[in-house]
Amino acid sequence: MTELIVPLLAATVQSGTPVLFATLGEMFTEKGGILNLGVEGMMSVAAFAAFVTAYMTGSPWLGFIAGGIAGMLMATLHGIVCISCLGNQVVSGLALTILGVGLTKFLGTPYIGMAAPGFDKFAFPLLSDIPVLGNIFFRHDALVYVSFIIPVLFWFFFRRTSLGMAITATGEYPQAAAAAGLKPVRLRYLAVGVGGFLVGLGGAYLSLAYTHLWTNGLSGGRGWIAVALVIFAFWRPGRAVIGAYLFGGVMAFQLRLQASGTNLPSSLLLMLPYALTIIVLVFSAFRGRGTEAPAALGTNIEPEG
Repeated sequence: MTELIVPLLAATVQSGTPVLFATLGEMFTEKGGILNLGVEGMMSVAAFAAFVTAYMTGSPWLGFIAGGIAGMLMATLHGIVCISCLGNQVVSGLALTILGVGLTKFLGTPYIGMAAPGFDKFAFPLLSDIPVLGNIFFRHDALVYVSFIIPVLFWFFFRRTSLGMAITATGEYPQAAAAAGLKPVRLRYLAVGVGGFLVGLGGAYLSLAYTHLWTNGLSGGRGWIAVALVIFAFWRPGRAVIGAYLFGGVMAFQLRLQASGTNLPSSLLLMLPYALTIIVLVFSAFRGRGTEAPAALGTNIEPEG
């Protein structure tokens, strides 16, 4: 039984990693009061930028950083529309998704089936020797280990640093933050940029670690899952980890069911992770309908003079 469960749980961690990056990125952005529904498009562009950079340079680490920068640039475009131009945040985010997915299909078609240098799995020294847990958590690629650290840094930044508290204040009461001498517009741009970078890392993971091959549609709806998991997590990084691994577990499970030759329709199996996400959101709604969302989320503020 262990021989079946341990590999499944290890696959859960890997499948949940790109969603975790994207969820934390969207959560960071929303902490500043900006709603970004363009995560799917941002992940698509970031995955392509990471792949092409690694393919051209031979360095997966450069590709990983390029993916983060691509996500940040896409997010900055959203910021210009919503923060500087006071555009509708929902419409801008949806447009960003359409732009990102369409642009990636247009630019990525010549690269379909091509391989690029990526991140390979390795046993983390000492920790990989821990019975059971070592095989589940510490026999992955380097980016998975990076994802273990990000939620801790996220929590520390918003709970223990003045800059993190300033971003939180901007997302809650921007007028009060301005009266206290803070710069809400600049802080919102910072939240959008850093959040976009994290989302971009999630996209980069898809093309450099999850697969080493390029194919269109690599994000596969994970951006929308990330947006939903922010609500499930109540804007807490710890719950974001649970939500991302929950999604990753169902994703890994349905892939194994398909590989086993089950008689269930493949379309039904592909639907399972997204159906579970809806169920989780409904359950979260009964517990409290987004009561911990930033009070000024989705509300525009006047540019600073």
